[in-house]
Amino acid sequence: METIVKEVVSKKDLKKFINLPYDLYKGHQYHVPPLKFDEEGTLRKDKNPAFDYCEAKYWLAYQGDKVVGRIAGILNKSYIEKWHNKYVRFGWFDFIDDQAVVNALIGQVENWAKELGMSAVHGPLGFTDLDHEGMLVEGFDQLGTLATIYNYPYYPTLLANAGYVKDVDWLEYKITLPKVVPEKLEKIALLVQKRYDLSVIHAKKAKDILPYATQLFHLINSAYSDLYGVVPLTEKQISYYTKQYFSFIRPDFVSLVTNKEGKLVGFGITMPSLSLALQKAKGNLLPFGLFHLIKAIKKNNLGDLYLVAVDKDLQGKGVNAIIMYELTKSYIKAGIEYAESNPELETNRHVQAMWQYYDVQQHKRRRCFIKQLNN
Repeated sequence: METIVKEVVSKKDLKKFINLPYDLYKGHQYHVPPLKFDEEGTLRKDKNPAFDYCEAKYWLAYQGDKVVGRIAGILNKSYIEKWHNKYVRFGWFDFIDDQAVVNALIGQVENWAKELGMSAVHGPLGFTDLDHEGMLVEGFDQLGTLATIYNYPYYPTLLANAGYVKDVDWLEYKITLPKVVPEKLEKIALLVQKRYDLSVIHAKKAKDILPYATQLFHLINSAYSDLYGVVPLTEKQISYYTKQYFSFIRPDFVSLVTNKEGKLVGFGITMPSLSLALQKAKGNLLPFGLFHLIKAIKKNNLGDLYLVAVDKDLQGKGVNAIIMYELTKSYIKAGIEYAESNPELETNRHVQAMWQYYDVQQHKRRRCFIKQLNN
């Protein structure tokens, strides 16, 4: 059947764009649907502060009256300025198992990139490093997470057929928690804490963490600055993300490390896994989605490690051990048996060094693809 691609130009179109994966993956045992209001907030120009330095276009693919694919094209001007790569990003890329649909959608992004004078298209990427990124290429039989993309195995094959090749990979690990804190981890954590005169913040309520929110995002800007595709978050984005994420924080699953001046020099933001709860919510908080999420936050045997960062001056000096020591104590107390690392660049040795104290399995791999354009 003929594939027709149309640009998203109305609220009705955007609703179709957001809804497609809920139909495409309906009842899938590993796909974790995001919350629809979060998706809308990210994609709407009047809500997402990333549009201060980004442009975006969205397209839907139709066969007859049926939506069979979607894609977003993103021009991130801050990325181009920082990295000196004239690239357009693609994201929110979902489609049926049909090469013609893939070619039609990615072709729209490529044509737009050429119109802008860009030299390449890469993705899947979002507006920022905190958006979903990377197409799953290994681990299709593993449960997804809130922070990642799950996709069918045919996705990378069809994208490669369209001329896309690997640019970079992220790895993910399943971590088996020990019954007691590893003695070596405890020893190193306490030694490093004493050597560098560091302190651990033991927050009892989410509001106890809020005073560190701005420092936390500034630390992300600094610590992540050399990672693939990262651009610094603006003050407006920091305020946006603080309001978006910190209402769901479980304080005993957060580790904050400060220096003797009280400055935040390291942190670990983690949560009980929301994957199964989000599957039950089916993209909606109401009427029952919120109940499932709250239940998952209170009682769970699986943890998700979302963000870990250490001040550049202290990287490689054992601060990660302090963070993991504190989290491991909390996890054991809360009955967490396994944890998901979520994506980390395959070349990021500092992060991978954290797993030496645990029984781990590298169970997922995701990829950012790229295609150079012939202008």
